[in-house]
Amino acid sequence: MITQEKWEKLYERMTALHIREEDLTENFIRGSGSGGQKINKTSSCVQLRHAPSGIEIKCQASRLQGTNRFFARRDLCDKLEEQKLGVQSRRQQEQEKIRRQKRRRSRRAKNKMLEGKHKQSDKKALRRPVSE
Repeated sequence: MITQEKWEKLYERMTALHIREEDLTENFIRGSGSGGQKINKTSSCVQLRHAPSGIEIKCQASRLQGTNRFFARRDLCDKLEEQKLGVQSRRQQEQEKIRRQKRRRSRRAKNKMLEGKHKQSDKKALRRPVSE
């Protein structure tokens, strides 16, 4: 269940991105995938189309139609933000952060890190009891 406060924040974000409800075409279609009889009988998947930009979003994140309506609008805001802002968008920044984390260290940085670890192990070795 999405709270009224979250809906209000979403509508504020939509107005900031100049997305009007009149520009949105919303269809409810049957979902696909696993779920058996329930998924085949109910139209809980939301298809959202933004006419000015031509972006189309399908959302089937939840079994509830109301929740999927919220998620579809949120995804639409993310896509438009990514188009308008490009590199400054939130999604782009998260992807860049992950890319930096996975990048290999340079040889110099790696050697420096290993040198620090060797110093620490030498210190610990001095703490061992003296054997006869």
